[in-house]
Amino acid sequence: MRGPPLSFFCRFTAPIAGIAIASFHISGYLAGVANPEELIGKFESRDAVVGVIGLGYVGLPLAATIAEAGFSSVGFDTDEKKIAALLAGRSYIRHVDGARLGGLIGKAPGESGGFHPSSDYALLDRCDAVLICVPTPLTDGRDPDLSYVRNTAETISQHLRAGQLVVLESTTYPGTTEEVVRPILERSGLSAGRDFFLAFSPEREDPNNPDFSTKTIPKLVGGVTPDCGRVATALYSSVIEQVIPVSDAKVAEAAKLLENIYRSVNIALVNELKVLFQKMDINIWEVIEAASSKPFGFTPFYPGPGLGGHCIPIDPFYLSWRARQYEMVTKFIELAGEVNHSMPDYVVERLGDALNERGKSLKGSKVLILGVAYKRDIDDDRESPAFRLMELLRRKQAVLSYHDPYVPALRPSRRYDFGLESVPLDAKCLGDADAVVIVTDHSNVDYSFVVQHAQLVVDTRNATRDLGASGGRVVLA
Repeated sequence: MRGPPLSFFCRFTAPIAGIAIASFHISGYLAGVANPEELIGKFESRDAVVGVIGLGYVGLPLAATIAEAGFSSVGFDTDEKKIAALLAGRSYIRHVDGARLGGLIGKAPGESGGFHPSSDYALLDRCDAVLICVPTPLTDGRDPDLSYVRNTAETISQHLRAGQLVVLESTTYPGTTEEVVRPILERSGLSAGRDFFLAFSPEREDPNNPDFSTKTIPKLVGGVTPDCGRVATALYSSVIEQVIPVSDAKVAEAAKLLENIYRSVNIALVNELKVLFQKMDINIWEVIEAASSKPFGFTPFYPGPGLGGHCIPIDPFYLSWRARQYEMVTKFIELAGEVNHSMPDYVVERLGDALNERGKSLKGSKVLILGVAYKRDIDDDRESPAFRLMELLRRKQAVLSYHDPYVPALRPSRRYDFGLESVPLDAKCLGDADAVVIVTDHSNVDYSFVVQHAQLVVDTRNATRDLGASGGRVVLA
């Protein structure tokens, strides 16, 4: 077994991202059996340093919330531009206020409620808890890509000491924490449940949700051992308003997948009905509103141009992949994926038909995409259905432009590189376009102005529902 570095018994003066550390007091965890009660006590008294790896849409608000709860929080990221922005008090995520971060970063390191961004992973050995918030994408073959999780676990393993808590928050298939993360961490010579504590607690972020925040969204926690679960519960209970312990990490992993699969399947259902009801000349939006009048037994879901974000388009296939290892095919998940993935094709079909009725073809038509973020009023364009839609339109040789008040330029990704910047949404821009396709219904867009000046509007979000007569310029898709 391995004990902590000698420097753990000293007062630290090494810098965190250029700021001198005022004294971190690390109570000495020696090699051998870790005492869960000692770490629980540190969490309850807020006398603990909590590290968060990955300062994206999940990790950044989590690290800030932890600091606001009275802990000293260290945020780790490999992107030096992010670290520089944070140290300057600037936020790169719209719904995370820069002034909020500036107040936390301005505090002296080691001071209660301080947040310290850093790219120096050597500082992990000063953390009492390390929370992993890294991406879990799919490969091109729709298999889980756990490279970020594995690499992060390898890094933690190099700095792991007895008495620490490690929690995976990244969404993944049941068994990942136990079968993937644990063996990597135990290469340190320490044993999970005896020398250090390991748990899974799924992120449940919903960016820009006006009713729920990181602090108020109930938190599931499952440990690989009962003590691991108790220790992790103690940490989150000091930060989050409601913490719900479950029996083990696999239950917590499965619960997060169920949440997202539930949404994926129900969205696929209304997307399929949208296509059917359009053929029957029935407005799906009015149907959903009518069905929602039933006070029990019905939960409304809404159709759209496809799925977006880092959860619903991806997470269900983690379980599909896992199911194949048990010689089972998850038919609902696969069918929902097929239906939702086909929605951009349906939008292009509706657009093509609408242009054809006006004596135009898609080839050479100017198409303005209105909104590329994956949902309303955020700047997150990950897995946005707008990109698949734009790819299909380019194949048909349409001339593309886009407007999004929150996404000023389209960054290259591993699948797409459109090289476009957001254009102004003025009368000339709208009038010059042969068609405007509403993909994301941002609330700060004047849709009456859009309909007034556009030649044709293809509305995938029912954003024009309250505008009344439109002279036949609006087509739902």
